[in-house]
Amino acid sequence: MLEDVDGIISDLDGTIFLSDELLPGASRVVEAVRAEGKEIVFLSNKALQRRKVYAEKLSRLGIPVNESEIINSSLVTARFLVENDPEAVAYVVGEPPLVEELESHGVRISSDPAEIDYVVASFDRDFHYDKLRIAYEAIKNGAKFIATNSDRTCPVKGGELPDAAGMIGAIEGVTGKNVEMVAGKPSRYMLQSALDILGVENDRCLMVGDRLETDMKMALENGITAVLVLTGVTSKKEVESSDIKPDFVVQNIGELGSLLGLTPSG
Repeated sequence: MLEDVDGIISDLDGTIFLSDELLPGASRVVEAVRAEGKEIVFLSNKALQRRKVYAEKLSRLGIPVNESEIINSSLVTARFLVENDPEAVAYVVGEPPLVEELESHGVRISSDPAEIDYVVASFDRDFHYDKLRIAYEAIKNGAKFIATNSDRTCPVKGGELPDAAGMIGAIEGVTGKNVEMVAGKPSRYMLQSALDILGVENDRCLMVGDRLETDMKMALENGITAVLVLTGVTSKKEVESSDIKPDFVVQNIGELGSLLGLTPSG
């Protein structure tokens, strides 16, 4: 039982929902967590949508959420650039919402390899040869190479989709240069953004998610209770063979309530 937990960090895709459907117990657990006065923040490595869109989706599905309760890799990437190199010019291998997030923080975007300071790689369903060429030329000219996230796949209803690791791998393959910074889970940048919202210490925090190498790794490396759900990309067999060992493994997020000693409302 984990009654001493005051703050919960929850993944979204594969944990709270798959595509446009809530996963079993999601709304009930979130409601019970809030009823007990515990804080919750939602994290996503996906840079395909702005936080406002995630908030609207969750609210539509039955979990009322404010935009301020959501952290995604686009936001963390934008904050990283602004805090570390506010005059930087970036080239984005990614989709329009990521570009919009960076621009909203004052990051200038360019496709001219001669003036690009950072190549930002992300999940990109419109990835093509010319994007690879520009990234290659910019990095060869001295641009730094960062990424929003390094997930191999993204869970969706009925399966998985290739994620940002594919774009990162292509750029690494042609440049011979490894990505230098990944903003999303399991990075400290992403975790700190969540902790700042929760306002709790690591040892009174719990992370629930569906991916070993991001959600669970981030939690375990930072003294946070790690709870894996089996509704996303990870199977029980993969847990047994992995070096990453969550503190708890549950079928779905609905089982989190019993771990926390919560009484379902209603």
